[in-house]
Amino acid sequence: MTISHRICPFCEAACGLEIQHEDGQLQHIRGDAADVFSAGFLCPKAVALKDLHEDRDRLRTPLIKRDGQFVPASWDEAWAEIERRLPPILARDGGDAVATVLGNPVAHKMGLMLYFPRLAKALGTRNMYSASTLDQLPKMLSCGLMFGQFLSVPVPDIERCDYLLVIGGNPMVSNGSMWTVPDFRGKAKALRARGGKLVVVDPRRTETATAADAHHFIRPGADVFFLLGLAHTLFDEGLAKLGALESHVAGLDALREAVAPYPAEAVAVRCGIEAATIRTLARELAAAPRAALYGRIGTCTQLYGTLSSWLIDAINVLTGNLDREGGVMFPKAAAFAGNTRGKPGAGRGVVTGRYRSRVSGAPEVSGELPITCLAEEIETSGPGQVKALIAIAGNPVLSAPNGARLAAALDQLEFMVSMDIYLNETSRHADVILPGVSPLEDSHYDVSFTQLSHRNHARYSPPVLARADGLPDEWESLLRLTAIAKGLGAQADIDALDDELLEEDLSKAAGEAAPLLMAALKQSGLRGAERLLELGLRTGPYGDQFGRVPNGLSLAKLRAAPSGIDLGALQPRIPEALRTPSGKIELAPAMLLEDLARVATDLQAEAPPLVIIGRRQLRSNNSWMHNLPVLAKGAFRCTALVHPDDAARLGLQDGARAEIRNGTRRVTAQVEVSDEMMRGVVSLPHGWGHDLPGTQTSLAAERPGANLNLLLDETLRDPLSGNAVLSGIAVEMTPA
Repeated sequence: MTISHRICPFCEAACGLEIQHEDGQLQHIRGDAADVFSAGFLCPKAVALKDLHEDRDRLRTPLIKRDGQFVPASWDEAWAEIERRLPPILARDGGDAVATVLGNPVAHKMGLMLYFPRLAKALGTRNMYSASTLDQLPKMLSCGLMFGQFLSVPVPDIERCDYLLVIGGNPMVSNGSMWTVPDFRGKAKALRARGGKLVVVDPRRTETATAADAHHFIRPGADVFFLLGLAHTLFDEGLAKLGALESHVAGLDALREAVAPYPAEAVAVRCGIEAATIRTLARELAAAPRAALYGRIGTCTQLYGTLSSWLIDAINVLTGNLDREGGVMFPKAAAFAGNTRGKPGAGRGVVTGRYRSRVSGAPEVSGELPITCLAEEIETSGPGQVKALIAIAGNPVLSAPNGARLAAALDQLEFMVSMDIYLNETSRHADVILPGVSPLEDSHYDVSFTQLSHRNHARYSPPVLARADGLPDEWESLLRLTAIAKGLGAQADIDALDDELLEEDLSKAAGEAAPLLMAALKQSGLRGAERLLELGLRTGPYGDQFGRVPNGLSLAKLRAAPSGIDLGALQPRIPEALRTPSGKIELAPAMLLEDLARVATDLQAEAPPLVIIGRRQLRSNNSWMHNLPVLAKGAFRCTALVHPDDAARLGLQDGARAEIRNGTRRVTAQVEVSDEMMRGVVSLPHGWGHDLPGTQTSLAAERPGANLNLLLDETLRDPLSGNAVLSGIAVEMTPA
């Protein structure tokens, strides 16, 4: 029996696992009690790693579509097909003719995270899309504008917090989202045990709300009004105290003026929360010794996603809780974080709208366009029309609004490549499918989640099990695609290409020191993603700087610590972490102040009789989890939650089926009557709808569920970030 360690790849909590295996067979998975970050915690998803690794539906060889049917192929045959079909499109129509799509599993794959930029540069395309525009880009944009980097996201310092207000998030299920915090339940229990308070604002009495000291229903999509009421109260009652931040803030007076038209009494009806409650919550935030306001998916997936995300951090500034122990703080990641590189305390900031989508004119944000624009970019002829697509670990036909339109558009492409572990609702449209590597067969370091963690740490997972002969690393697959895109051919020497691209990067970043760095990296014997990780660690804020800092971090040091290295609690980082041109926290970015005009117009809008929202579930955070037996077993979870009063009004019965309509869009779902819902709100979980032909996820197809996204309008977006509007949509509901 061998015991190995692996960071769990199923969600943002990134728990450390201890995996027992013998002769290539998994025996047992449990939490690693010695893990410096998760301390043995794990949720039911972790044990599903065995199901995923052993799933008969998981692809293990490339597939090529011949006469409309997929047939197994060798890797050489797959690369030859890509070389035959992709370069002519690039040569004829240019880089923008080839789009890319990234799914959220990419964030759990070090090789994909570190090598996709090489492929994107080789393609030279502006048509890059990802799951970020479905649930997180508003937060990235607001943080970029305020702090100068898209991933400079302040997270609650929960282990020292006295008062935590959660809006539109359910960390009891997610264990943090854009906030990596394993065992939130235990940490919230400890918060309350030391006399702290947990308050939740949400249209559903979620698992987090059930465990909280107080829960307040809010009208879906009205978070911006509630937050404006909080900010107004802080100014109006003299509660705004910036403390140590006072000399590091720009735009305080402009913010005060911007929120002046929105007293609690003016916004109460619009958000569904009484004015007295809004004022009380503002006072509690201001009075708590150490407090944090945290908002997540519910605050992002709406028409006012960027404004809501901005106001959350603005309120944390106004209460003196930004960059303060027990408030919200900036992690200091060991590698790859933009706010640890370059000159500290100032920078170029972020720029958006460097280009716009060809059809709708949606602005570029963080190098990508809204994924809801992809279908129209394929359908609409003219210069820049998308003719080919490379999809990597993404399933937008199921996860994005109006997947039926996108599916039809994908069939119009001249060529499509998918890198995926499944033949799913999106990859079924591909001409070539390149199988991904089982998480147990590759190495891993959390490139993104260490930048969002509640405590600083560094952990590395080597492969647990040996890969089948001939199965390349995912970074190798991306590099071979890069070689094809650069015109070097499928048989190019990708080791030589890897050296060439790394030397280019070092020359730009390190100048005269580049040759010495390259020599040291070559001497290490590392290749690919591990080599980039070695560079990131050794030149990072805790690194050994290639021998100049004794006992500093390196990949060898991480390898010697299978349960990770603790780098300590979060520490104040203002002004060092800022990368804004002013060197200040920008409290009132012009783009956001201008967008408040929409809020003023919408203030008097009446609530529709019924609106729909999604929900996250512990056992089905993503669509591909529905094919894993340990997660799929038990009660059917794709139900439409409806308040008893709404059920009676609409003639709906618990356990019966109902039709949900948004204009001509409609789905049928099983009803679950529950008083955990706010009146006038129905909730249907995302990621379901496994009833499309041509897929190969047999267990998921047994209970396909209803696809919430079929009800949603793909043209409805937050105008600043381009994020899709997934909640607060008016619907009708009748017995089926």
